[in-house]
Amino acid sequence: MDADFSGKTALVTGASRGIGRAAALALAKAGAHVLALARTVGALEELDDEIIAAGGSASLIPADLAEFEIVDQLGPALSKRYPRLDILVLNAGVLGELAPIPDIAPKVWRRVFDINVEANWRLLRTLDPLLRASGAARVVVMTSRVSGEIARPFWGAYAASKAALEMLARTYAEETRQAGVRVAIIDPGAMRTKMRAEAMPGEKPESLPDPNEIAPLILKAASTAYDGIAQKFRL
Repeated sequence: MDADFSGKTALVTGASRGIGRAAALALAKAGAHVLALARTVGALEELDDEIIAAGGSASLIPADLAEFEIVDQLGPALSKRYPRLDILVLNAGVLGELAPIPDIAPKVWRRVFDINVEANWRLLRTLDPLLRASGAARVVVMTSRVSGEIARPFWGAYAASKAALEMLARTYAEETRQAGVRVAIIDPGAMRTKMRAEAMPGEKPESLPDPNEIAPLILKAASTAYDGIAQKFRL
């Protein structure tokens, strides 16, 4: 869809590759100033170069979402430079390991929930004042088909974390509807990403859609034309 996000500020997590990178590029090309958050500095710098080449603008936030003290300070730090946050794309996530539930290592289970659930709760918590200040903020949450709809053997940690994330998103949507915040949940399906390759190592990458194909749906969910309350979208 053709959308104009000029004057908007958008924060994208996991922005250095895959779906996050596609979202950051699409939002920047549509006029938004993108706050690109990811762990890998080099990949963020490459993204910044591409955004600039496309005529857009971005600020880079090299950060590990597992470092909760840094996450908690993100809102106060950003509020010194930005009066509001118009778009938040919660994309970063980890797969963990595919294993029977009794065999999942506790440290793996903890990391999956730290990144996929707790980090997102902390992001919503620290960025809430900026989102409310927008008056029409849009929060886009990336999920998966295994998040409570399909019980698939060996996906226990990832599936449970995504189910928890969806309920977190729906609850936040109800709590902020009077403030003009709207939440959308997007299930991209199988895409040509690093996480998919980890989960399905025998799969041919060329048989899957490129992450850029999800960009129009992300723009739709991030637009003020979207007025749903935790509506779920699929590619």
